[in-house]
Amino acid sequence: MTASKKWSAEVTEHSDALDLEEHIFESDDARKIAASLKRSAEHSHRRKAEPFRSAMSMLNFYINRAGRNLPEERKRVLEKAKDELRVAFGREKQD
Repeated sequence: MTASKKWSAEVTEHSDALDLEEHIFESDDARKIAASLKRSAEHSHRRKAEPFRSAMSMLNFYINRAGRNLPEERKRVLEKAKDELRVAFGREKQD
């Protein structure tokens, strides 16, 4: 395992991150991803920020860690999940 993978795994496991449903970012359903992140953020005892910020941060963290290795279709689903997350928390979608 490379150092960068170890670093991101360490962040996910031991930081004040969310306790996520396994393999949630592999789902093809953006609404399901957003609902899971919302649930995790609202029930997490590890987060320091408000639930919306924590959920959005985790989604961005995943997208950024994948970088150029993220297939375009997967990136589209995850970007749509951002919009669904905003809707789930009563925020406006961004264009």
